[in-house]
Amino acid sequence: MEPLLSLKGKTALIFGVANDRSIAWGIAQELHRAGCTVGFSYAGEALGKRVAPLAQSINSTFVEPCDVADDAQIERLFGQWKEKFGSLDILIHAVAFADRNDLKDFFYTTNRQGFHLAMDISVYSLVAMARCAVPLMEGRNGSILTLSYYGAEKVVKRYNIMGVAKSALEASMRYLASDLGPMGIRVNAISAGPIKTLAASGIGEFRSMLKHHEKSSPLRRNVSQEEVGKSALYLCSDLASAVTGEVVHVDCGYNIMSTPPPNEPEGE
Repeated sequence: MEPLLSLKGKTALIFGVANDRSIAWGIAQELHRAGCTVGFSYAGEALGKRVAPLAQSINSTFVEPCDVADDAQIERLFGQWKEKFGSLDILIHAVAFADRNDLKDFFYTTNRQGFHLAMDISVYSLVAMARCAVPLMEGRNGSILTLSYYGAEKVVKRYNIMGVAKSALEASMRYLASDLGPMGIRVNAISAGPIKTLAASGIGEFRSMLKHHEKSSPLRRNVSQEEVGKSALYLCSDLASAVTGEVVHVDCGYNIMSTPPPNEPEGE
């Protein structure tokens, strides 16, 4: 398959691949097809065993662990990247986490520890990564991309603390875009529709959510991993050179609908 555009000579560091169904993996594949050199960071030994063969399949030589709740580990990782590649063009932040117990029933039952955990891993990690990426991106028209979801804008049942975290993530993205714009660094977010990922498995009644999106979106289907990857490729490329601080919805149009569509007449 011919690449949609060329990113030859560019490098990308991706946080958040969990397995071959991850949205981050879909992004990695599209960047690789475009000629970009891709590296990965993972959290924990178990995920490392899943990420390593994926990285090998696209000839990636950078696969390193990092606990994004630890500033020292983030700094160490970016130091390793600098030593190996010297600079960085693209940073993909696809990291989010909340205690499963906080994704059940009601938001008001979230405890203080669970709130702090979700905000630290899902939101502050973007700020910490950006801080380390800036020295490697200056003068290279760098691009930072994070992943959000419609639950940041509207209440999604049982998304709870993750909805609040994604809202804070989108606000953080805009402030980072303002801060880093004068350096030529763009910061954007993709708000993807629901996809069967490891993270999604922790959301109650996720199958019902998929069916609802498919029925309610203007395109009458759910978005694919590949489609999100292609949109990320656009945002990370020079085709989006004037786009920053934006939340781009890749959800088959679901976000524009206020009510479910009426029953459609059956064909004759």
